[in-house]
Amino acid sequence: MDKLIIELIADHPEALAVLKGLFESEWEPYYGASGAGDAETDIKNSANRTELPIAVVAIFDGNICGTAALKMESVTTYPDFFPWLAGLLVAPEYRRQGIGEQLIIEIEKLAKQLGYENIYVGTGEKSGMSEITLDKRNWKYVDKSEYFVSEASVYKKKL
Repeated sequence: MDKLIIELIADHPEALAVLKGLFESEWEPYYGASGAGDAETDIKNSANRTELPIAVVAIFDGNICGTAALKMESVTTYPDFFPWLAGLLVAPEYRRQGIGEQLIIEIEKLAKQLGYENIYVGTGEKSGMSEITLDKRNWKYVDKSEYFVSEASVYKKKL
């Protein structure tokens, strides 16, 4: 995986257009034309270096291929849980190559560097986040809840 680099989105403004397109196609009910979300604004708002939200971008062989963020809120039915691994997305043609797991690792590192003791993630049926990957990374299942368009399983990791 020597062709993969993961860096702060703040250092890669050229990633905005690619990631915006990915968000809108992958999460169409929220970021699509009739959705309530604004992908461009959400991505720009996570272009921070030391405060949340903060996002990273995966670049494989020079191509923008994924992203993940650390945010104060995600699954809003759990307002006392924070921070969250959120917005994990790998472009379809780059999936099943370990890039998603590398993005998770990078967000875990960021959370620890920022002084958090725990991190949470919500996975839905279409999230693509493998329970096997979460188990392998020592995330523990917490609960399941109705959220947005499907159920969300919530996991926690002690850092």
